[in-house]
Amino acid sequence: MFRPLELFIGLRYTRAKRRNQFISFISTVSIVCIAISVIALITVMSVMNGFDYQMRSRILGAVSQATITSVDGPIRDVPRALQVAQANPHVLGAAPFVESEAMLIGQRSAGVRVRGIDPAQEPKVVDIGQHMIEGSLADLRPGDWNIVLGRDLAMQLGVGVGDRVTMAVQELRATPMGGIPRMRSFHVTGTFQLGMEQFDSGLALVNMRDAEKLNDLNGPTGIRLRLDDLFSARPVARELADQLGQYYGVRTWMDENANLFHALSMEKLVMFIILSLIVLVAVINLISMLMMLVTDKQADIAILRTLGATPRSIMGTFMVQGLLVGFVGIGFGVGFGALLSWKLPGIIKWIEHTFHVTFLSPDVYYISEVPSRLDWQDVGWTALLTFVFALLATLYPAWRASRTQPAQALRYE
Repeated sequence: MFRPLELFIGLRYTRAKRRNQFISFISTVSIVCIAISVIALITVMSVMNGFDYQMRSRILGAVSQATITSVDGPIRDVPRALQVAQANPHVLGAAPFVESEAMLIGQRSAGVRVRGIDPAQEPKVVDIGQHMIEGSLADLRPGDWNIVLGRDLAMQLGVGVGDRVTMAVQELRATPMGGIPRMRSFHVTGTFQLGMEQFDSGLALVNMRDAEKLNDLNGPTGIRLRLDDLFSARPVARELADQLGQYYGVRTWMDENANLFHALSMEKLVMFIILSLIVLVAVINLISMLMMLVTDKQADIAILRTLGATPRSIMGTFMVQGLLVGFVGIGFGVGFGALLSWKLPGIIKWIEHTFHVTFLSPDVYYISEVPSRLDWQDVGWTALLTFVFALLATLYPAWRASRTQPAQALRYE
């Protein structure tokens, strides 16, 4: 049976005898420290993945994954553009829209982004309809001059469902008194809440035909698309831009929110590096344990050397001991870390309910619950990094053991 000498002796050293219980205790402490550091790293990465996922899903609930626009005003040939977009196998839905900046006046005033939509087509590309607090997108019928507001925007204007607001757009209307902004009264028929401040306090929805009339346009200003894969947006955008020609442009959700998601990715990377230092500190205990073990086993090392063991064999024996501690710590850390990441939202809710505390106040934060999303790729990188640290930690003590001189070690035995 294949059983290398280094592995046999290294595993035997892990079984503590009565005279080296302290070394066994240090080994246990090393395992616990490595496990705790791995648990912390996996849990924090999972929470950051959860926040990233929540931000993406909430932003993409209001913005399209790709948008076709014209370089010189409204879309020239809407049927053709829709046909080209829907012919792409990665496009699941397409809906035209009109977007402009305007001033809304209720009891108070606020500058907003006004989006004219087709209520029948809009659910194909975004899910604002699923976040309605009052009313429905179906109330935005052409010619009725109805409007749906973000919840925070409605509070800022001091209006509610059933009230009226006045909209002033940038398009000027010629009068004997000169050019004045176009204005129109709208009836508030609903409110929505996406959980993102930039939309809840700065977005208003009207019917697309009403928006075209108010802005004196002869067609939609863009076509919003939903794709089968978020991360294929840029290749699909390039393909559609080539097919549509030079008078069209295609933007993606990555382009419109590049700074935000770049900041989230950078924050996750920085946190991974910082928490990796905790793993490094935990591995230092492993170095101390191995150095004590080498000192305790001087006589054993000398006897092995006299029996013909090579320095490389001695070095391998103590590396087995250190790597075993590392493997056990990584195993416990990955197991408990994955379990904690999976159950963390429920644990946080139990703590908040039991001790009557709130970790993320909905009045302050966009996300009021601590999210957690376990990514096995992060788990793999964490386990690999910890293993590398454990491997490096074994090198110096094992090298010191291989340098032991038999005559000096046995002089006082």
